[in-house]
Amino acid sequence: MTTLDVLKAKYLEGIAAAADEASLEELRLAALGKKGEISLKMRELGQMTPEERTTTGAALNRLKDEIDAALRAKKEALADAALDARLKSEWLDVTLPGRPRRAGTIHPVSQVMDEVTAIFADMGFAVAEGPQVESDWYNFDALNIAPEHPARQEHDTFFMARDAADPRPPHVLRTHTSPVQIRAMQAKGAPIRVIAPGRVYRMDMDQTHAPMFHQVEGLAIGRDISMANLKWVLEEFCKTFFEVPSVELRFRASHFPFTEPSAEVDIRCSWEGGQLKIGEGNSWLEILGSGMVHPKVLAAGGIDPTEYQGFAFGVGIDRIAMLKYGIPDLRAFFESDLRWLKHYGFAALDLPTVFGGLSK
Repeated sequence: MTTLDVLKAKYLEGIAAAADEASLEELRLAALGKKGEISLKMRELGQMTPEERTTTGAALNRLKDEIDAALRAKKEALADAALDARLKSEWLDVTLPGRPRRAGTIHPVSQVMDEVTAIFADMGFAVAEGPQVESDWYNFDALNIAPEHPARQEHDTFFMARDAADPRPPHVLRTHTSPVQIRAMQAKGAPIRVIAPGRVYRMDMDQTHAPMFHQVEGLAIGRDISMANLKWVLEEFCKTFFEVPSVELRFRASHFPFTEPSAEVDIRCSWEGGQLKIGEGNSWLEILGSGMVHPKVLAAGGIDPTEYQGFAFGVGIDRIAMLKYGIPDLRAFFESDLRWLKHYGFAALDLPTVFGGLSK
């Protein structure tokens, strides 16, 4: 047996016995690396006669190719074996029934905002938005709220911190979404029909109040709009929102700086068996404030009060969510309890529509 036959047998046996790619790489370097045995044999060709060089060189090339082919084949075999082992360890019976997916839920406040938006969109109201940090002028002055009004005191409103030397008027966390009405009138003029849903902030916190809560304001301005139009809009809204065939509303005279005349609105209901039923019974429940837009507010919005008039109303989103879905404590809305959200939450893809049902 020649030297080359010995090398061939040595490395082919070693390759066949290699258990992993690391061992295989060691054999490759020992045979074909720069200092490998076959590489060193190739360097000896220069010392041979031309006849020996031709014969030995051809034999070395054949050996090199054979060992290289054996290395590649073994590497593929090891990779296949590793894949088989991985597939066996990660085996999954695809015939098993699928596990139920854990779907997210929509917060009741977001659900009710979507419901309110859908109802008023059906009546031709667009959605208007504005900043939550408002200037003193938009939040108070433009809405005919006098300088001595209690709402302008720090016990009722969150004022933004500012350097005493700053000459600019103060800014506040908006106490209602009514400033959006002013901005909408300035931007679009009259006639106009908009609602303004969003967060508002006041210095309150108990079972039925929170320092941050949600409101939706409604505004309709035109040449012939009256309290009768306001009554119809609110009746249609309440019937659709509470999903009852009829409602009875009671308007009580009240006072708001930004409307004249102003009215608190109550809805007929019953509390039999501790359960609230809207549209029937002998009890009344206050649900919102409303009125005809004050001429000074129209003027602040850039609309001529001698040519146009209109109505406005404000509804607490959190409050009507509690009434409709039987939520007893307002504070639960903001406690981030996933158990509560799972109980009261709504499916993410069930978008409320008037024709399809709001909460179905």
